[in-house]
Amino acid sequence: MANNSNQHQVKAKKHLGQHFLNDESVAQDIADTLTLNGYKSVLEIGPGMGVLTKYLLKKDITTYVIEIDTESVEYLQANYLNLAPRIIEKDFLKYDLNEIFKGEPFAIIGNYPYNISTQIVFKMLEMRDQIPEFSGMFQKEVAERICSKEGSKVYGILSVLAQAYYDAEYLFTVPPNVFNPPPKVDSGVMRLIRKADYSLPCDDALFFKVVKAAFQQRRKTIRNSLKTFDLSDNLKANSIFDKRPEQLNVQQFIELTQLIENDIKA
Repeated sequence: MANNSNQHQVKAKKHLGQHFLNDESVAQDIADTLTLNGYKSVLEIGPGMGVLTKYLLKKDITTYVIEIDTESVEYLQANYLNLAPRIIEKDFLKYDLNEIFKGEPFAIIGNYPYNISTQIVFKMLEMRDQIPEFSGMFQKEVAERICSKEGSKVYGILSVLAQAYYDAEYLFTVPPNVFNPPPKVDSGVMRLIRKADYSLPCDDALFFKVVKAAFQQRRKTIRNSLKTFDLSDNLKANSIFDKRPEQLNVQQFIELTQLIENDIKA
């Protein structure tokens, strides 16, 4: 457990998007978003000085942390001796996590650095076969976007891709004053729990391509935004192509991908 030595505090670094949480009850609430179902290990991204970590260590689960900031790593090694062998000093976005997890399932949690939070979600989705659960704190608008439904102004690529494989739930909002330094916006905590059957009845890579292309020109109809797919006139006459991307729910995007898949093969 953490000792009470008067270790110097780690200074938050702007280029790493660091905002250190200093409210114990919020840290406890974030740790408690884990259901502990379907995995024995959890990876915390960007633990900083361990405010969330210490609550994870109390749970019946093996906690690993990944941290790119050398100063934070030194702080954790000095203050959390029993965690030391499971501190990974790497860049989450570039590191092959199977060096640690060897194909086993694990959950991901964190107070995510704002500047790379969407990239973290994309990497997590690539590893969805191993990640039954993903939770933590984002900029509020990012957490809302991931959890939003069709018809919403913030519904987009992240919403559709995350919700194709996971059930998304926005849990609670966190004000700026519990951080050091305080961010300029509210934060939001959300959780993704992988669906019991998360295999799509279409090609996953094509599904990603279709969703990304559709939302890159979100004000246009699907017919216009998917021009580069070189689809048959017959398919483009389908009424789904008259809609704009934010009007399609996840299931309709899957159906659209199936139609395109069949058209390409024809």
